[in-house]
Amino acid sequence: MVSLWDDKEAERFKNNDLEMRVYTSRILGANSDLVLHGGGNTSVKVTEKNLFGEEEDLLYVKGSGWDLATIESAGFAPVKMDTLIKMADLKELSDVDMVINQRAAMTNPSAPNPSVEAILHAIIPFKFVDHTHADAVVTVTNTAGGEEKIKEIYGDTVLVIPYVMPGFILARTIYEMTKGIDWSKYEGMVLLNHGLFTFNDDAKKSYENMIELVTKAENYIESNMGTEKPYVDHLGEDLLSLAKIRKVISTAKGSAVIVNYDQGNDAVNFSALSNVQKVATQGPLTPDHVIRNKRVPMVFERDYNAALENYQNEYKKYFSELNSGETMLNPAPKWAIWKNRGILTFGTSAKEAAIISDIKDHSIKAFSQAERLGGYKALSPKDIFEVEYWSLEQAKLKKSGSSLALQGQVAIVTGAASGIGRATLDKLHSDGAVVVGLDINPVMADASNGRDKLGLVCDLTKDSDIQAAIETTVRTFGGLDIIVSNAGIFTASEGIDKISNDLWKRSLDINLTSHQKFLKFATPFLKEGVKPSVVIMASKNVPAPGKGAAAYSVAKAGLTQLARIAALELGEFGINVNMLHPHAVFDTGIWTPEVLEKRAKHYGMSVEEYKTNNILKTEITSKNVANLVSAMVGDIFSKTTGVQLPIDGGSDRII
Repeated sequence: MVSLWDDKEAERFKNNDLEMRVYTSRILGANSDLVLHGGGNTSVKVTEKNLFGEEEDLLYVKGSGWDLATIESAGFAPVKMDTLIKMADLKELSDVDMVINQRAAMTNPSAPNPSVEAILHAIIPFKFVDHTHADAVVTVTNTAGGEEKIKEIYGDTVLVIPYVMPGFILARTIYEMTKGIDWSKYEGMVLLNHGLFTFNDDAKKSYENMIELVTKAENYIESNMGTEKPYVDHLGEDLLSLAKIRKVISTAKGSAVIVNYDQGNDAVNFSALSNVQKVATQGPLTPDHVIRNKRVPMVFERDYNAALENYQNEYKKYFSELNSGETMLNPAPKWAIWKNRGILTFGTSAKEAAIISDIKDHSIKAFSQAERLGGYKALSPKDIFEVEYWSLEQAKLKKSGSSLALQGQVAIVTGAASGIGRATLDKLHSDGAVVVGLDINPVMADASNGRDKLGLVCDLTKDSDIQAAIETTVRTFGGLDIIVSNAGIFTASEGIDKISNDLWKRSLDINLTSHQKFLKFATPFLKEGVKPSVVIMASKNVPAPGKGAAAYSVAKAGLTQLARIAALELGEFGINVNMLHPHAVFDTGIWTPEVLEKRAKHYGMSVEEYKTNNILKTEITSKNVANLVSAMVGDIFSKTTGVQLPIDGGSDRII
């Protein structure tokens, strides 16, 4: 393991212990082989003067909810050392009371709750204390004879602590075990099946002890794994089955999930192990992972329905055998091994699915290494249950807020580079959906944010482009729930006796046929969607056409008829199809100030009068249309299909 210590950078913090603590915490957090997504904790002991000029010994310890990789000074909670030491001397203390009393001992009430391991940090008699869940160390401890292997690696240079539930009981256990010992003899402390502590009065030394100890474990693994067994050839992807799997998991969970589908070599090779069921379902690498990933994954080859039913039954059995009054968590899996095809992770958002996937990456690497070291051996279900149903975690669940209206749903918006399409893309995203925007305009690619918003350049008149866009969507997020078929063009005004063949064909190709093609290729996936819904962007010209707009109006009328038939055909699959007829939406690219002024002058109006030339005397914006689209794909319109809804401020020609 490479040290990230930079003497020049560290020099900036040599006179400020807390800033030095921030620096070393961040370089620890920068290495995912040490900590993942909020894991690990660090502290520094300082002396400060209080309001009365009295000196107080304080422990600045990582606060709950902060990530070491991005932590700031505000992420550390200052707690009075004397209170923490007195708490360590108590015979019994519930974790809830521990949290309450730690918070009461803080000198800054606006700081976050101190880490649940604050007492343990306090009793280690060094200025800087670092704690990680280092993969290599925990991997070694999670093998048969793990404790003996640790002693083989480190000799007498580390304290070895048998597994104890985190929180007060762990601090109390170590407090009793270490009374009277000479801490200076040790470079660190290994908590079996949990992690590694290092400590020193010098921040650099504590950090580099961590790197050195982890490196020794990594070298041990590398030297003792033996020959790797060959893997079998894996199968290709099956995107329609992927969408079906997402649907059954969403149903089991009671809400839509985003799926991260890992088809990388490591994931596929692991899924192809002949004994993958045995290896993967013993338990997590470290108990902390159970909060994100549950105790074990679901494993299946073809019959995912039977595998899901069995998984849920096993989870309920696990809960019933070990619970003592807790509320059972949702029994649906957080990740699944699809034999010979890869690994799936399920999150209520793309971010959550990615976090679960990160933990999965480290887990399967550790499982494989441990197997080659003599066999992976996890903690007992009882030990894992205690962390999964920890009173502190149960309290967090009770405080969890409500989800967004479209949380976990997957939406595609066509014609999304600007105007109504872009406003709709942004609105669905803000309402919780992961979104894919399609447009022939190359700027569409700039809409991607690398996580839950994807912009694809797509020519909707080409079957291959449409198929590729839909497949990319399903491959990236697991399925497809919402289509906003918005792409279209305004054609030049020409009388019936003057319409060119090219103009007529172009309008039909883009304003009608492209929508038909998109529905054709998307429908198999929509049938496997969660609360599937389609919104077709038609036009006011359907109920109220105008002179010179035959090419545009006929295409939009055909599109409306297509949508009506789609509503009839797709209703039995729970897919609602509705139409919007926008009119006079002027905040789009085609309505330049010059065009607006010219059109207003043609009608003898000011620009403002022209923009509000409707019964309500109000301007219609792209955002107004987007808000209505979001409502139409949500619960409000879930019982409605085949409706044609104008959004035009009121037109006497339509009313």
